[in-house]
Amino acid sequence: MQFTITPAQVGTRPPVSLPTPQFLELLKEEGIRKLVSDHYDLLRQSNIKGLFPPTDEGFALAKEHSADFFIQICGGPKYFNEKRGAPMMAARHSPFKINQEARRIWLESYAMVLAPLQIPEEVKKSFWNYIDIFSIWMMNSMEN
Repeated sequence: MQFTITPAQVGTRPPVSLPTPQFLELLKEEGIRKLVSDHYDLLRQSNIKGLFPPTDEGFALAKEHSADFFIQICGGPKYFNEKRGAPMMAARHSPFKINQEARRIWLESYAMVLAPLQIPEEVKKSFWNYIDIFSIWMMNSMEN
């Protein structure tokens, strides 16, 4: 599967479609938690590691929050809302400088963990299409 990153500008909010619930049905909660954990492990070694908590405890909590969010947007239990309130993800990310480069690294790291998944391509593509556009919403800086 080709993981294409949509060109984007800071401050744009293109329409986004939620991933198909089949993503959660096929991976189950444990699979999404593993996917997110593997993704975060790549990010912790990347040039954007400074955007994430430096402690093991904080990093583990960030993984949990992210997995809760993705489980929820894929049609699962509302773990994120129950633990943290309404997502408001752009506001939650506003303290961090997220530029084109950070978005690219975040997405490329997801491509690496999504590629080997043994699920139908259209299901994988549905999740990719969501995170590709979702990541545009998170961009908040033109600085490098």
